[in-house]
Amino acid sequence: MAPKHKDGDVVVAFSGKWISWAHTVVAYSAFLGALLTGLSLHYNKIVQNEYYGYPQEWFPSVSATIGDRYPERSVFQLFIAITSGPRFALVFLWYILTARPNSMLPKFVAGVGLFRTVTCGGWTYVTSTDDHGWHDIFMISYLVATVPWTLGCLALSPNNAKSLQYRKVFAGCFFGTLVPLIYFFIQHKVHKVAGAYTIYAFFEWALVLFDVSFDAVTAIDFENFEIVVKDIKGLSRGGSSSVADAAREKERNTAIGNVLDQKFRWSEALDAVANTYNAVRHSESIKPARIITKRDQFVFWSMLTSLGLVVWYFPLWHMGLSGYEAFVMSTISPFLLGIVPLRSVVIRNVRIVHLLSLTGLLGYLIPSPALRLCAVGFGVSMSCLAWSATWYAERGDIKRLENRVFGWSIGLIASSIAKFAFFTNNPIWPIMHAPNGGWNNLGLFLAVLAVLRSTRAVATTGGTSELSGKSKGSSLLSSLGLAGLFFGMHTLLSDSSTMILWVWEGYPVRGPIAANGVLTITAMCIGLCMGHVSPELVTMRTRYMMTAIGAFLVTAYSNWLGYLGALLLAFFMMSLAPAFLGSAAHRSPGTTFGLAFLFYNIMVLAHVWTVAYAFVPGGPLLREHTDYIMTATVLLLGAGVLTSSEIGPASKIRGRERRSGRLGGAYHVYIVGLLELIAISVAYLRFPTNDYVPYHKDDKVVTAGVWTVHFSLDNDMWSSEHRMRDVIKELEIDVMGLLESDTQRIIMGNRDMTQFLAEDLGMYADFGPGPNKHTWGCALLSKFPILNSTHHLLPSPVGELAPAIHATIDAYGTLMDVFLFHSGQEEDPEDRRLQSEYLAELMRASPRPKILLSYLVTKPLEGNYNTYVGEKSGMKDIDASDWDRWCEYILYKGLKRTGYARVSRSTITDTEIQVGKFQIGEPENEDERVNEEQVPAGLRFPRLFRGAGVRGHQYHVFDEPRYFN
Repeated sequence: MAPKHKDGDVVVAFSGKWISWAHTVVAYSAFLGALLTGLSLHYNKIVQNEYYGYPQEWFPSVSATIGDRYPERSVFQLFIAITSGPRFALVFLWYILTARPNSMLPKFVAGVGLFRTVTCGGWTYVTSTDDHGWHDIFMISYLVATVPWTLGCLALSPNNAKSLQYRKVFAGCFFGTLVPLIYFFIQHKVHKVAGAYTIYAFFEWALVLFDVSFDAVTAIDFENFEIVVKDIKGLSRGGSSSVADAAREKERNTAIGNVLDQKFRWSEALDAVANTYNAVRHSESIKPARIITKRDQFVFWSMLTSLGLVVWYFPLWHMGLSGYEAFVMSTISPFLLGIVPLRSVVIRNVRIVHLLSLTGLLGYLIPSPALRLCAVGFGVSMSCLAWSATWYAERGDIKRLENRVFGWSIGLIASSIAKFAFFTNNPIWPIMHAPNGGWNNLGLFLAVLAVLRSTRAVATTGGTSELSGKSKGSSLLSSLGLAGLFFGMHTLLSDSSTMILWVWEGYPVRGPIAANGVLTITAMCIGLCMGHVSPELVTMRTRYMMTAIGAFLVTAYSNWLGYLGALLLAFFMMSLAPAFLGSAAHRSPGTTFGLAFLFYNIMVLAHVWTVAYAFVPGGPLLREHTDYIMTATVLLLGAGVLTSSEIGPASKIRGRERRSGRLGGAYHVYIVGLLELIAISVAYLRFPTNDYVPYHKDDKVVTAGVWTVHFSLDNDMWSSEHRMRDVIKELEIDVMGLLESDTQRIIMGNRDMTQFLAEDLGMYADFGPGPNKHTWGCALLSKFPILNSTHHLLPSPVGELAPAIHATIDAYGTLMDVFLFHSGQEEDPEDRRLQSEYLAELMRASPRPKILLSYLVTKPLEGNYNTYVGEKSGMKDIDASDWDRWCEYILYKGLKRTGYARVSRSTITDTEIQVGKFQIGEPENEDERVNEEQVPAGLRFPRLFRGAGVRGHQYHVFDEPRYFN
């Protein structure tokens, strides 16, 4: 029985000196952390005072360091908050040490100590910017209270010569420092002596050091104290049940209870983390039941989602089929498992196969796009081979197989969250590197750590499943089901914003935005846990029907109703994964997984054909038919349901086996929960502020640009969003039209460049017609609020669809229309004629001032140019004398045009940037050109791009901007 008296169990005991040490270390960390942060980030700013700056003043004062500048202020405030705990404990222990009967001095000193602690918090968290008066009151009160605190501590100091000596030294140094401190402050403030403030700063920092050191001496006195925590009722020994115990008892013998009943072990938790990120297999025997596996889930999905992206680079720059498209078939390597001797070799040496697959992560080190593609293709091939061998080898132990499938599915969620956090780019993709925000080095390092963790030898017993024999059902149906699952996961769930953009219809916002991607991730997490932990809650056929309903809604409807379908699809498709893969693992791996990846590849090509029909053989058969692709996906999943209903690991494990085995699935559930918390945090950080300000609001200038960005993949196969951001910011563009911007397909990585550009530049974004509208995309960024936007698909009876956006923005209180348009190809003249008439009518119908940012495919003053410019549209050319144009044009009406510039593309894309400046509230002007000196400073283009320019961007064609009166 637990003891009932005060001499209970000692839970923890430690010396009182550690209170002093904790206070000293954290207090110094607050000041020195802020100092180092300030020196590294804002050196010139924090040494600047009202009279002088660097080099006259070269060291910052305490107040300048910890004051109002981020992040130094935050570093200081964080550590001061941590210091408060040890500080209150220090004051309390000092009172206990010095208290004497009938003596008021210890109580007075303790009260002063508490007062100093509170006033320290006052001047720390009420900065001079917040309230200068109260900040000074708290600071002066703290300094004044330091006098009685110091003298009182000296008077009450125990009869210890060592501690008393230290206190006298630090107290003397503290008060002695005040004299030169005040002197040099007067030299600076009154006499304005250069450099005096730097010397003052050194004495100010000395005060801080001496102040903290004085209190640090208590570590000597507190050595005589031992702080003991006792349990007088035995609760710490598990003598009474907790809420969690009651929950486990209530849910005993249920699926949730099995998860709750797992004892937490750090080693198994680390195994689960390594299993989710990246891992390989260790074999103690050639028997599959004796093979211990850990897998490369996150790395697998990262490599698979990058394959189409690096393949796409080649037809993009070849403007047609290049031959490199054959690398799409890298995934069919599981066919090799149909050769029995080779299958045995792979299973015995799957650790090596997994290590070989990591070559896909090394692509960022290879400058050559072709060789980088080879590395990624080989890595994906090895990964698909290793995974298929894993599932097959684990068929003899259902619990381990379940955990492999669970971890593999979590890898997809982790990859989607990584893209959510990095604006739809996976930070370890081969198109990423340090200059554009890649975390490749860290990703590779973690992969190696996970491999090392997962290759430890683990003793195990054989498989326990009665299902390890030959299974019923069709291998072909199982392959078709897996193909539908792989394709659905990849094309719809590998990025949280894909289906959001399917249902996007422009402004005003009537549906989800990118930050709502957390809802997609939540649906994926819950659906996966249900399919793994409690598959009996919903039957397979019901899950399939709900998936089909979700697919119909997201395909047929927009806005929130369509997104409801997206959430249903995400939830129930993820719940199918355990049953589908569990069933496939009991069949011939070469046939089942080889065919599955082959059919998956066919679906990948088919979904590209819906938009690339003009460039591929047989393209017109699937032209603009995403509905065909979605129907085929649902039918493939149905084939999987037919055969998976006959066998599935989750439904076949007897309750006794579930209870007796230690399932690693509990740790995977914890990982899912952690990932969900990360996703929620990312969503909070990414929610738009909608407080954007144009660059030259005082001059009421609108700077508008148009740029064909080649799907944000530059000439050297690097993601180009960061470089695009830099030049758009430096050109001070308020309204930016991006063409060839739809990257929400497997071959383009399921990305959305507008998310990074809009959030980093502080702009509203309209993605334009969604990826299910079968265009190459056009997107609009605006510093001004977009009040309304409509998406148009212009007539294209022969060639590719021509997208357009008609947006109304609030520019300085004036409603203005912006049209963004990409016409058809040169090879389709009838398409372009119909499109010019459609757009001309659309522009003429608008009564507001307007700008057209466009890709017209025509020569100036010829052909369709005269439809876009002139009486039919009412529009004017920004510079009719610019004869050297073919693709990009800027037109306007009802605005004062003040400037026009053409800026070279560098190696970002194959098309220049065109930029025009317009002044709101002024009448249209004529074509009279003027020199830059005659133009107000706020209406000029940046000088940064004159001459050689910057990073390959410079004014070209005219070699300088043109200005108009």
